[in-house]
Amino acid sequence: MKSAVENLTPTRVKLNVEVPFEELKPSIDSAYKTVASQIQVPGFRKGKVPAKLIDQRVGRGYVLETAINEGLNGWYQAAVQESGIRPLSRPEVEITEVPDPSATEGGLKFAAEVDVRPEIELPDYAGIKVEVAAAQSSDEDVDKALDELRGRFGTLKSVDRPAADGDFLTIDITATIDGEEVDSASGLSYQVGSGTMLEGLDEAVTGLSADEDAIFNTTLVGGDHAGQESQVKVVVKAVKERELPEANDDFAQLASEFDTLAELREDLAKQAASSKIVEQGVEARDKVLDKLVELVEVPVPESVVEEQLEAHFKEGNGHGDGEHDTEEHREEVRANTARAFQNEIILDAIAEKEEVNVSQNELIDYIVTTAGQYGMDPNQFAQIIDQSGQVPMMVSEVRRRKALAVVLGQAEVTDTEGNAVDLTDFVRPAGEEAPAAEAADAEAVEADAAETADGADKAEAKA
Repeated sequence: MKSAVENLTPTRVKLNVEVPFEELKPSIDSAYKTVASQIQVPGFRKGKVPAKLIDQRVGRGYVLETAINEGLNGWYQAAVQESGIRPLSRPEVEITEVPDPSATEGGLKFAAEVDVRPEIELPDYAGIKVEVAAAQSSDEDVDKALDELRGRFGTLKSVDRPAADGDFLTIDITATIDGEEVDSASGLSYQVGSGTMLEGLDEAVTGLSADEDAIFNTTLVGGDHAGQESQVKVVVKAVKERELPEANDDFAQLASEFDTLAELREDLAKQAASSKIVEQGVEARDKVLDKLVELVEVPVPESVVEEQLEAHFKEGNGHGDGEHDTEEHREEVRANTARAFQNEIILDAIAEKEEVNVSQNELIDYIVTTAGQYGMDPNQFAQIIDQSGQVPMMVSEVRRRKALAVVLGQAEVTDTEGNAVDLTDFVRPAGEEAPAAEAADAEAVEADAAETADGADKAEAKA
């Protein structure tokens, strides 16, 4: 078999393939068996009809067509492998030449147009310069952290006054559409200002005292009527405020490993300073990625964008009612899809250049962290991604993150006051494996998904 690649655009190629008769013949023989099992001829058992009789009954042209249909995907995949292209979409195939049905020689020719990953030229990204906000923690940061800690040990106390921002309420709600009740719930707990329930609820309950009610219009976000406009009646059953424990040595001993409030505040100050460094690291990382996208031209195939648009707005995903399907929203999805694609192409190229690998432990840590974000058991999450074949996708995500960390580690980062920012701990957190260990584990990571699920189970046990 011979194949040749014709570049149509930076992201689309035509693959011209020639399959000689000697490679086509096994598919023809298989097609005869297929047809033989589909027809019945008196005097012959099903599947045992001779080829000559099949030619008389259905024609050799039909057999040849069957052979091509059955073998086409295999020849296409072999041509992809031979040419080294990396397809992004389903191919559009055109048969350009077939053997004469009466001949025993002559080959098959077909052309396949397909979108492919673009080849890019990486710039010299060492020493990219970015500026981030100065990381200066203050007494206010320590006070805020201390108040948050006190809040964990606070108690709720009923108060006889109108509800205000930050209060905790017990509420009953009833939703109606065109005067008909469609949903209701009683005894719900809600913190004013959290915005975690229904749009408009905060405004409706602010200023209400116990046993008072309000009516507001909103869009339902759950249940059978999600996405529909509804009138909601909310009844406040109780108003409570959080009482915080006094910040003293007794509280320090209750809430921490420290004996005094001074020691606790000192530790909170260290945590606040560390948090500021992390904020600097995140800001620097995002700005470095922005710089890379500015420096590298990455063409985006239209099929990638259209596929994401279809997935985003298809019926049943919360956007199918048309309310959110606006041109402005579509442009936003287009821009986000294009940017995500550009990020992937650039970071994959950097990962290849820097020979970035992913260790088993790094993949496990990522799975455990991601499972926590979804509120799932890590072992169950690992099994799901294993069974759905998403392990390679997760390996790629971790690899891209590490590639970006490589660039960030080589960047020149300063704060707004002109000070150099050391992001060593952010780029390589304590306990992360050295490159040699990463390389040693990389092959096992991609080869054994089942081991990944077992490893996540062990990681959960350690946690």
